[in-house]
Amino acid sequence: MISTLQSRMLRGADGDPAPRLAFGADYNPEQWPRDVWDEDIRLMREAGVTVVSVGIFSWARIQPDADTWDFGWLDEVMDLLHAGGIGVDLATATASPPPWLSTAHPEILPVTATGETLWPGARQHWRPTSPVFRAHALRLVREIATRYKDHPALVAWHVSNELGCHNVYDYSDDAARAFRIWLRARYGTLDALNDAWGTAFWSQRYSDWEQILPPRLAASHPNPTQQLDFKRFSSDALKEHLIAERDLLREITPGIPVTTNFMVMGNTKGMNYPDWAGEIDFVSNDHYVHPGPQDRDELSFSANLTSGIAQGKPWFLMEHSTSAVNWQPVNVPKRPGDLARDALLHVAHGADAVCYFQWRQSAAGAEKYHSAMVPHAGADSDVFRAVAALGATLKTLAPVAGSERETASVGILYDWDSWWASEQDSHPTELLDYRQEALDWYSALLALGIRTDLITTRNDLSRYQVVVAPVLHVVPAELAKELTRYGEQGGHLITTYFSGIVDENDRVWLGGYPGALRDLLGIRIEEFAPLLDGVGVELDDSSTGTLWTDRISATDADTEVLVRYAGGELAGLPAITRRRSGSGSASYVSTRLGVEQLTRLLPRLLEPAGVRSELPAGLRGSVELTVRRGAGARFLFLVNRTDTSLPVTGLPGDVLIGTTGQDGALVLGPREVAVLRQPAT
Repeated sequence: MISTLQSRMLRGADGDPAPRLAFGADYNPEQWPRDVWDEDIRLMREAGVTVVSVGIFSWARIQPDADTWDFGWLDEVMDLLHAGGIGVDLATATASPPPWLSTAHPEILPVTATGETLWPGARQHWRPTSPVFRAHALRLVREIATRYKDHPALVAWHVSNELGCHNVYDYSDDAARAFRIWLRARYGTLDALNDAWGTAFWSQRYSDWEQILPPRLAASHPNPTQQLDFKRFSSDALKEHLIAERDLLREITPGIPVTTNFMVMGNTKGMNYPDWAGEIDFVSNDHYVHPGPQDRDELSFSANLTSGIAQGKPWFLMEHSTSAVNWQPVNVPKRPGDLARDALLHVAHGADAVCYFQWRQSAAGAEKYHSAMVPHAGADSDVFRAVAALGATLKTLAPVAGSERETASVGILYDWDSWWASEQDSHPTELLDYRQEALDWYSALLALGIRTDLITTRNDLSRYQVVVAPVLHVVPAELAKELTRYGEQGGHLITTYFSGIVDENDRVWLGGYPGALRDLLGIRIEEFAPLLDGVGVELDDSSTGTLWTDRISATDADTEVLVRYAGGELAGLPAITRRRSGSGSASYVSTRLGVEQLTRLLPRLLEPAGVRSELPAGLRGSVELTVRRGAGARFLFLVNRTDTSLPVTGLPGDVLIGTTGQDGALVLGPREVAVLRQPAT
């Protein structure tokens, strides 16, 4: 619904018909006295704010008790924002139940795997499968939607908030009943479920649906397929709640787009966002930087993956931080330039809105030390001045609005089922980190200056010359066929250890590893050989592998051994292989190499596809390049990954934003972003 998106969110509520990049924040006026609200509107206009999310945690204010409604304050806020030309992404306010509801109905409270109740006092203390909670939540949604359906400030609906952040896994009796219904729909019969779950093991065979429970605390490792299905069910239960709110909003306000904020960042993996994306009118995401050696690579990775989930179409950055957060062990403020670079890196990967948590920094509550657009120091602060400067920059970048991601040559395949299943218990190693492996490949490609798309199995693989599929552990038969076709038709697949091992039911593909990918790769492995923590193995290209090794036998005459093990019991055996198939190939990397060594290896793996960096040689590794494409133009985003100034030559285009020297040449300052506009070809 991009046309709807452009007409509502991108064009805003101030009557300006021109598309633009939206700019704003969560706005929580209920935390402040009335006399602050007028100053808020004035400062928002000064900063260039065009949209705010309102009412996210306002249920207790809107509905003080079961039979009382108080909309007077929200009416005034909506009117003030509209008068200021600021659009409202209005929340359904269902994220955090009020105390009166959990007191009257403690049966809505989530239960942990160990049987403990999660009590009120924070947020998201509700069961996704509770019929009592659902009834009260939808009553609230109906009241809000009916009241504001015709309000001119309303530009979008914001369902709940960060669904599943704290309550994705609920093991209550409500969840058990819903889980059984979900399993009946998936398997149809108990015989089919017993077969899929392998319940012949440990005398687990079920003879009645009522015997099946969520994987609560058990004496040993719970059934692995039960665990995997519970993860799928839990994501679906939250999606069902999203759909319930969405359907009610569409019934009352069919012309207003609906979204909810994903959390594509860090190790947030409980929600299958590629599966959710088709249920909303535009994808939104929250992202917060986790300080560390790959922190900005991870930001780029998450923004890139959000674009893949959105199928390359524009999406919205609903939350990030102007500076420090409050929930990390040590909350480090951002350096000068980070605020703009972080925001523009999201825009580079397709964000058409840049929004923060939150507008004004709270004076009380759990997030009072979380940074905001207006900090405790007030508008006379470096943070607010940087915010206002970013607002001006986004206004200059208005021509970018509505443009989509231009497909890169390389795609990294990110698969939620593999993420969930590969990290379960009773595996060859508990040290495997699916996301870190994928991030390392991404960082290595950034270091080579090679533009890369993060994609899912819902994306069209044939658009990519190279597909990297790290730890593609779960490979159903249809995906195996698709990957085989991809290689036969000229694509180049690169995959790694612990890939192709199980089907969609977590049942091992028999006959030797890597199971479903064995013939495509032209190799066979009889036994895994994971490494103890801190142990490495030398390869004959002078690199060192960690975490994992495989005893590989080449089974096809077209399988080439690129690198062999040089030490230990596997000395002389293949470590990295490639099988050519027509004009395509399939490569296998059997150990964890890390960013630096992958950077050395990748040119050799990419050579058959002819993939090269689009950046001039002097910028490769120092600058990240992303490209957005509109109807008549390409927009090249150049992001300085370093803390030094870099001259930019060899890239034609008009400078939309960026610093030019006295000779007119573009110079990227430390942590700076420039955007060039080229004619579309």
